[in-house]
Amino acid sequence: MKITLTGSLGHIGKPLTEQLVQKGHAVNVISSNPEKQKDIALLGATAEIGSMHDVDFLTASFRGADVVYTMVPPADYFDQKLDLLAHYQKIGTNYAAAIQQSGVKRIINLSTIGGEMEKGSGILIGAHRVEEILNGLPDINITHIRPTSFYYNLYSYADMIKQAGRIETNYGDTKIPWVSPLDIASAIADEIASASQYRKVRYVASEELTGPETAKILGAVLGNPDLQWKVISDEDALNGLEGIGINPKIAAGLVEMYAALQSGFLAQDYNRNKPAILGKTKLEDFAKEFALVLNK
Repeated sequence: MKITLTGSLGHIGKPLTEQLVQKGHAVNVISSNPEKQKDIALLGATAEIGSMHDVDFLTASFRGADVVYTMVPPADYFDQKLDLLAHYQKIGTNYAAAIQQSGVKRIINLSTIGGEMEKGSGILIGAHRVEEILNGLPDINITHIRPTSFYYNLYSYADMIKQAGRIETNYGDTKIPWVSPLDIASAIADEIASASQYRKVRYVASEELTGPETAKILGAVLGNPDLQWKVISDEDALNGLEGIGINPKIAAGLVEMYAALQSGFLAQDYNRNKPAILGKTKLEDFAKEFALVLNK
């Protein structure tokens, strides 16, 4: 098959590209960074260099593909002028236009846990809007991949661990469904290989742990068996995020998202439709990588 991937060679894009090339597919990888062209070629894929804001470029890159994988590129949460919801809506609208104009009929879209929620999920509302935009396209087979909490989000607590010797945030008393990008890439590759369905949602998770269970695994690898995970108030969490310079509106959205995870509200649909088998990559595997980064 001819497959076009957005997302460059990121946490998901690189292992996904490797898997698809190994399976004999013709893979085109879209990137906004010309410097990635060589790295993409080394993986056996073809680079498409251009902007997510250029619908003509996206249309040309999508044309002729059997499957297109879409994802919204990450944004800078420290940008005080960033409108995160507008960022999602713009990229989603551009994708929809390019899909229609290119004639592609099958989409694998990276969404998120809570992708079905119209409110109460904080910053995840953006991914919900993208789902809505794509679902408005007629006669297109769409699979929404809904990963859970990424292991690598734990990097945001690295300085806190170094300075205070603990993790403080407004969630963690309930189970946190963690996920590895490697398991997400494998799930996407599986969906590409499977028979297409008109509309489908697939959740991806690797391991379910509470905050203290997470801290215990990290602490064991870090050589800090007393590492604590402390659940704090929403107000304290908000003050902490704003204190390190995160855009106040995004900080509020993060706190709302974490509060929804703490209450179980965010994971309601996930719990009804969770994967029968969790991914292969466990937190202990990620913890080794985390320790190397933390100890640099």
